[in-house]
Amino acid sequence: MYSARQLTSRVIWDETGKRLYETGTDRGVLYPTQLDSTYSKGVPWSGLIGVSEKPSGAESNPLFADNIKYVDVVSAETFGATIEAYTYPDEFAECDGSVEIMPGVYAGQQRRKTFGMTYRTILGNDVDLDDYGYKIHLVYGCRAGVTEKGYKTIGESSDVLTMSWEISTTPIVVNTLIGGKKLRPISTLTFDSTKFSKEFMAKLEDILYGKDPTTEGGDDGADPRLPLPDEIIKLFNSTVKAAG
Repeated sequence: MYSARQLTSRVIWDETGKRLYETGTDRGVLYPTQLDSTYSKGVPWSGLIGVSEKPSGAESNPLFADNIKYVDVVSAETFGATIEAYTYPDEFAECDGSVEIMPGVYAGQQRRKTFGMTYRTILGNDVDLDDYGYKIHLVYGCRAGVTEKGYKTIGESSDVLTMSWEISTTPIVVNTLIGGKKLRPISTLTFDSTKFSKEFMAKLEDILYGKDPTTEGGDDGADPRLPLPDEIIKLFNSTVKAAG
């Protein structure tokens, strides 16, 4: 016979409001890298179809001693992705190995500039559907690889050309201690709007997307930019402190 206390700890599946899903890709922004390795002003990436995340590494390498499995040595994890789009911002040309040598004339096979980017995915559930929330994804230290472009004649039925790029990343250092420990270098940060206050998400989005100068306090810091992790952690701590 189970007591009432024991029964309340049983697993419950598919509770109302907890049937979650993730969909969509929008609000892409490109941040090219400058000569001093900081990120320049962000530009919108219109025509973004999707970003397929492809982490790799974290492979187990077992070591044996004393006739037993002694320890598992795990390789470093790296982040890569495939970006798919109908078009790209002019500023991405240099990231794709092209340089404009005359107005409208691009020389290919040039050194590829690194960049950062952000994009948003939509969170839904069985109650609010696609209005439940969203995730903002930040990616640092990106480098695009070479890609194929297939041009076809226009016929009775024609497909619009889509472009895709395989990207690799170089992780960046985070100096702020989390729980008294130092994080390993990172390539990505993901923010779930359902886990943060509206105040923090609004401040983060004002940095990433720029602040409308016509709004209150929008006359400074209006340009969109990609903040580094240490700045974001400081922003979060200050927001929590102000709310408290």
